[in-house]
Amino acid sequence: MARKTLRKKNKLRSERHSHHEPGDGSFWRRLTLRLLLFGVLVLGAVCGVYGHWASEFDIEAVKEMPQRSTVYDVDGKVYSRLQGENRLVVPLSKVSRYFLDALLAREDSRFYWHRGMDPIGIARAVVRNVLRGASAQGASTLTQQLARNSFPEKVGQKKSLHRKLLEAALAFRIEQRYSKDEILEYYVNRIYFGSGVYGIEAASLVYFNKRAEDLALGEAAMISGIIRSPGRFSPFTNLKGAQRERDTVLERMSKAGFISRAEAQSVRETPLVVAKKRSLSPQENYVMDAVRRELDLLLSDDQRDDGGLKIYTTIDPVLQQASEKALDSQLRKIEAKPGYPHAKRADFSEQAREEEQQTPYLQGALMVVDNRSGGIRALVGGRDFAESKYNRAILPQAARQVGSTFKPFVYAAAFSRGLLPGAMINDGPIEPGELRSAPQWAPGNSDGQYKGLLRAEEGLIQSRNTMSVRVGERAGLQAVERVATAVGIERLPGQPAEYLGAFEGTVAELTSAYTVLANQGVRRQSYIIERIEDAAGDILYRAARVSRSVLDPGVSWMVTSVLAKAMERGTGAAIKSLGFSRPVAGKTGTTNDFRDAWFVGYTTSLTCGVWVGLDRPQTIIPKGYGAALALPVWADVMNAAPPTRYPVSAFRPPASLRKWMVCAQTNQLATAACEKAGSAYAVELAAGSQPQESCRLHKGESLGEPPRKPPEGILRSFRQFFGGN
Repeated sequence: MARKTLRKKNKLRSERHSHHEPGDGSFWRRLTLRLLLFGVLVLGAVCGVYGHWASEFDIEAVKEMPQRSTVYDVDGKVYSRLQGENRLVVPLSKVSRYFLDALLAREDSRFYWHRGMDPIGIARAVVRNVLRGASAQGASTLTQQLARNSFPEKVGQKKSLHRKLLEAALAFRIEQRYSKDEILEYYVNRIYFGSGVYGIEAASLVYFNKRAEDLALGEAAMISGIIRSPGRFSPFTNLKGAQRERDTVLERMSKAGFISRAEAQSVRETPLVVAKKRSLSPQENYVMDAVRRELDLLLSDDQRDDGGLKIYTTIDPVLQQASEKALDSQLRKIEAKPGYPHAKRADFSEQAREEEQQTPYLQGALMVVDNRSGGIRALVGGRDFAESKYNRAILPQAARQVGSTFKPFVYAAAFSRGLLPGAMINDGPIEPGELRSAPQWAPGNSDGQYKGLLRAEEGLIQSRNTMSVRVGERAGLQAVERVATAVGIERLPGQPAEYLGAFEGTVAELTSAYTVLANQGVRRQSYIIERIEDAAGDILYRAARVSRSVLDPGVSWMVTSVLAKAMERGTGAAIKSLGFSRPVAGKTGTTNDFRDAWFVGYTTSLTCGVWVGLDRPQTIIPKGYGAALALPVWADVMNAAPPTRYPVSAFRPPASLRKWMVCAQTNQLATAACEKAGSAYAVELAAGSQPQESCRLHKGESLGEPPRKPPEGILRSFRQFFGGN
């Protein structure tokens, strides 16, 4: 009995011992199953966590790529681009097949077979990394790379298991949402290619000066080869490295069957030739400054920030370049005059200044407007945008005293109230108390001379201050301000000094105002942006081209006729010596102490306004009149205007003209007594512009009126013919 009990205990002890025996196969099977189960649970948990995490990403963002908004000139050619990523998005059909094959061979040869992750690639990478003892090779598919580059801030760029897992989860979602071709298109447009460019189109333009669809085999292989390390293998900094990468890609393309070995060898033997280094950086100048300011008014923040806009402007690159050159060239000539008292731009050695800073050297600004549309064809806010971003053409704080350039609108107000160009106006000194609105104000002429009674037009032709003040008083301050407001000049002081332009205005305001005279009284709003399209081609904005009649056409014609005479024998007569011989009307302007020099003039096609001065108002040079300092700039610009695009013809009256005899003393229809007194003169006026009454000073029948009844001789002939008495 005892033996039996002992045997049973030994058996039980043996069974317990055998349960833990490592050599027993059942133990390993159970351990393996438990490990597998644990692994499945861990994997499931990881997939659940990262899948949930990835589900919070907006996958639609994959196809929304920021790209620079493009600015076009008047001919629809690229003028510049706004700040942002150097990217030009193109459809997959516009990408070279060579590049797509090279990309797949280099980055993801099984792209069309996997679902976001490549198990074979992962296994191969693990083996190689183990053999090398380091993380030498990754296994990211194109889809994973797209995920990382689409959400760089959330995914991160630092290598880690966390990043790989999140990439994989996102790649799986991307593969579910988009087709393979769509994923490939988003990838080639999003990836960074070095040298500050994103996307294959921009890379092709920078490296080979050609579109992506035109890339040759070797070029495509090189660009695809630098993706993994664009900083190290940019052909601009490491041509040999870029060539080695090209050859590596060619070898892979050959092994993958995309090309033959003979093709690969032929290209490898060809030296790599890249384009001269160029930049797609935006052009920074005063035009782009004006465009950006307009965009701030026309678009929302989101519309601007999304990028990809197509902004069509009115800028003519020929006139713009000529304007920039003319301004700096003429100002250099002024600085080169003996005894020039100020700092010169040639001596300016400071670094580029901050936004809207002024400079110590002579500056200028100009604007050219197409009279027919209101489109701004050229705009220059200073001599060098890099040295000073202070836009003197458009900024309200850059307004300067306009001087005599305002006088044409004073005369327009007087002409609209019945004054005629030939009426006699006194050029003598203004006596104390003579001006009802300013009894103590007695301005004089800039030359200190007084010429007595002159025709009103001479006050504008010769820019006589005393005559212009008397003409202004005759029109009345309110009438002058109504005209000024109608043409777009609004910051008026409400004092008689405004007759002489003693107030401030910008180049843009004054130039636009003169287009009213060029357009026979019609005001067309000046503008620089024609239309704006979003990335999808939908129009976000189109210029309204607003126009309305603000001046009587006959009045506008009279002012233009007088300003044309000013260019023939008045303050603008120097235009002939400057090589401009076509019909032109315009007015010079010079402010007190020669601090500002102006000229604003127009042809039938274009109006151009020019200002010259120092940012801190002070005498430019002694006798620095507008005719000497600003007019030469205007002549250079307008001489550069292509006559085929901007034809110049003689100014035409708004209606047929009719000759009238008018008394210069009373501004009424002349009589025989006026003719006898020597005050009658002939003037051609548009219909409705003639005086309505005969001279009350020299009474009698008007010489200017058409005959009210047939002459007696004709009546007698009719009576004889018809047998009457």
